[in-house]
Amino acid sequence: MPSPILQPGQLEPAAGVFPTLRLPALGLFAGRAHRLRTLAPGHALEPFLRFAADLAECQERLWEGLAPDPLPADALLAHCREAAMPPLAAPSWWPGPAWRELVRRLAAELAPQAPDPAAFSRLTGAENDWLEAQARALLTGDGSALDLAAAPLIGAALQVCWTAAAARLDPDVIAPPGLGHTQPGVCPVCGSPPVAAVQRIGGAVDGLRYLHCGLCASEWHVVRAKCSLCDNSRGVAYLSLTARDAEDAANVPQPAVQAETCPECRGYLKLCRLDRNPHLDPWADDLATLALDLLVDQEGFERAGLNFLLLQGGAATPG
Repeated sequence: MPSPILQPGQLEPAAGVFPTLRLPALGLFAGRAHRLRTLAPGHALEPFLRFAADLAECQERLWEGLAPDPLPADALLAHCREAAMPPLAAPSWWPGPAWRELVRRLAAELAPQAPDPAAFSRLTGAENDWLEAQARALLTGDGSALDLAAAPLIGAALQVCWTAAAARLDPDVIAPPGLGHTQPGVCPVCGSPPVAAVQRIGGAVDGLRYLHCGLCASEWHVVRAKCSLCDNSRGVAYLSLTARDAEDAANVPQPAVQAETCPECRGYLKLCRLDRNPHLDPWADDLATLALDLLVDQEGFERAGLNFLLLQGGAATPG
């Protein structure tokens, strides 16, 4: 029998009775594309969401035909677990040179419907050294060296490589989430920040919160009674968009996507509540709820989620 939905402040199940880590599986990008196509009709950002769906479908096809990159050696995996280090953290782990061809293939296929077709077309002939430099700037957050118009496709290609690698790992070789990291909201598989959080439903994970990695799509458990970014447990609040003009507020469905805001670090991360909509996808619904980002920004909180299609200042940011 599924456990009841837990409220903030309640104790969650003891470690070991539920999976603390959920690794990705083939079909992830296809499911994401389906969610985006469901969200797009009539949405204010319909062209943008349809483009994101096309991108996700391309990512799925590339993953299916991808030659696997070598994983870290068993001895290194054991060392990473003992030291509580993410084994696929860049640049210690890096995909082989074939990842650059993924960028070119994405660019060639998506340029006609891209927000900036000229920028995407240029990527089809981009030099290897430039692509490598851009990828490292993207993953280290070096905005001064980043081509923001090209970054979404470079990020998409890297997502395919890291997601495919994470899917081949044994969860038992990964250190338990939350150990050894200076920041609590860091992926224990690749060391990247999350795109959003997911409150899952069903079985042993019912009511539990997992953070969804913006790079490798792994998910790791973080208790709900504290900020997922800084561990603060006081004053955490949830903001959402509601239909204020509804005649009968009691019958208005509760928002399935909320922004978890922290008064301590002044950051926020979206929470996708599957108990309110079991079809949510953290990456797709992050794109579809940009109005919520605007609301929370006006309240003085800073976005913490990593989404390569929402890099500020570039062609990826919809008008």
